[in-house]
Amino acid sequence: MNINKNWHQQHYDSLAFGSRIADSVAKGMGSWRFIIIQTVFVIIWMGLNLIAYFKHWDAYPFILLNLLFSTQAAYAAPIIMMSQNRQNERDRIQAQEDYDTNKEAKLEIEALATKLNSIDVEKLDKIIQMLENMK
Repeated sequence: MNINKNWHQQHYDSLAFGSRIADSVAKGMGSWRFIIIQTVFVIIWMGLNLIAYFKHWDAYPFILLNLLFSTQAAYAAPIIMMSQNRQNERDRIQAQEDYDTNKEAKLEIEALATKLNSIDVEKLDKIIQMLENMK
């Protein structure tokens, strides 16, 4: 474990090539950029097919476009699910590490509180002893 890397960087470095691709695809398809590009593509596709007088490569009701979207969804859904499953596993591991860190911190705080309490008791004992010596 490299101490100079944070937990997320170590997790990313441990991912296989396919996992990185799945995460990239999920990140890309879940963006406004993708939605805007796909919307522009659909508008152009429909527009060209509606105004074309002789060469309709996909006339209304745009069966070919529907087939393209179905194919895209058939591949996108499992890739996005793989990415989500990996993210869930990463979150579970991170939550466990946070829990372990919190437990260790609690033990350290309790040890410090005990030490401070013993120092206070020692100080009070010395003060009481000094007062008794003054009598």
